[in-house]
Amino acid sequence: MGPRRPSAVECIRRSSGAAGYARATGTAPNERRYFDVPRHVYIHVPFCSRRCAYCDFSIVVRRDVPVDEYLAALDAELRTRFGNARVGEVDTIYFGGGTPSRLGGEGVARALALVAQRFAPAHDAEITIEANPEDLTAGAAARWRAAGVNRLSLGSQSFDDDALRWMHRTHDSAAIGRAVDIARAAGIQNLSLDLIFALPDALHRDFSSDVERVLALAPDHVSLYGLTVEAGTPLGRWVARGDALEQPEEGYAQDFLTARRLLETAGFEHYEVSNYARPGRRSRHNSAYWSGVPYVGLGPAAHGFDGETRRWNVRAYSAWRASAITGADPVAGSELLTAENRAAESVYLGLRSDHGLEIGASDRIVVDAWIEAGWASVGSDGRLRCTAEGWLRLDALAAALTHLRSR
Repeated sequence: MGPRRPSAVECIRRSSGAAGYARATGTAPNERRYFDVPRHVYIHVPFCSRRCAYCDFSIVVRRDVPVDEYLAALDAELRTRFGNARVGEVDTIYFGGGTPSRLGGEGVARALALVAQRFAPAHDAEITIEANPEDLTAGAAARWRAAGVNRLSLGSQSFDDDALRWMHRTHDSAAIGRAVDIARAAGIQNLSLDLIFALPDALHRDFSSDVERVLALAPDHVSLYGLTVEAGTPLGRWVARGDALEQPEEGYAQDFLTARRLLETAGFEHYEVSNYARPGRRSRHNSAYWSGVPYVGLGPAAHGFDGETRRWNVRAYSAWRASAITGADPVAGSELLTAENRAAESVYLGLRSDHGLEIGASDRIVVDAWIEAGWASVGSDGRLRCTAEGWLRLDALAAALTHLRSR
C-alpha cells in the first residue's frame, strides 16, 4: 500500500517565507556556550517605507528613518550582551529586515562597524545586506562596499508592474535592472534576487517570464518564495473579505516546478527548498541556519541559537529600543531544545536542503514508499534527499519520519 498523498503545497506555503532567520532552528549537539562560539551574526533592521500586502514581519513604517536612534539601541544591545570585549571572528554577517537599505550608505557602514567591534569578520567573510531596488544609489552602494558589504539580496519580487502595485511594493520593474547595474558598478558582484510566486490568477502574472527576466540579469543566487496568506496583513483581510483568492494548489506547484526547470537549465543548483545558486555562490549565512550551528541575532524579533538554547528578542521596535537603551537585555523568551526537539528538527532541516538526511534500515518502511512515489531518493552516500515533488510535501514527509523514529 502506497503512502498517503499529502497536499502538493502543504510544506512550501508555510516554510519558504522570507524571514527564514526568524524560524531557523538548531539541531547539532554542542557543549560550548553562546558567548564564545557563534560564527554568524544576523542584524534585524525593521524600517520600511510601506508595508507590503503579504508582510507579517517585524517592521515599522517610517518616512524618515531614525538612523541615530536605531544605532544607539543596537550599540546598547551589544554592550549589554557582550560587553566591550571582542567576542571572536565570524564567517557571515547578514542585515535583514524590514529594509536595511533604508539606513542609507553611512547608516549601514556605522551598523557594520558596531558589530565588527565584537565580531570581527574573517578575511573571507560573507557580508550581506537586503535592499529594495529604489534604495540603490551609486553613493550608498559605494559606501556599503567600502564598509565591507560583498553580497546584496535584492527584493525584486516581480517584473510585472501591475503585480508590484498589487503587492504594495514601492518600486517598478525598471528599478530592478538599475539597482543591479549600480551594485555591480560599486563592486558588489555577489547578487541574489528574490521572486514571489503563486500570485492570484486574477493578476494574470506570467511567472515564467519573471524567471526569465531574472536570468537575463545574471545573478549568482535566486530565492523563490510562495505567497502566503497571514492573518492581520492586508492580503489576509482581502482574502477574508473575498476580494482576493489564493492560487490553487495546482498552480502553486506548477510555478514551483517551472522555476526549478528554468533555473536548473540555466546552471543553477537547487540547494534548498526555496533557494538556487550558481556553483560556489550558495548563501553561506542561510546555510548555517540549516546546519544547526550557533548564531547571534540582534535587533527587534531577531533569533539566536547557542547549540542548546534558542532565544528571541521582543518583536516591536519601540519595545526593543526601550529595553536596550536602559541596559536591559531585550530578550522576549528562550527555549532549551530537548532530545525530541533535536530529533524532529534534524529530520526537517536535513530534508529541506540537498545535503539530505542520513537514514537507517529502520527508516525504510517509510522511505521506500516515498522513493516509489517519486518524492525522494537515496544517494550513494546513503543520505535521503527530496525530489522537487518531495519538497512540495516536505512537512508531511518530515512528520512521517519523525513519528516513525519516535516510536
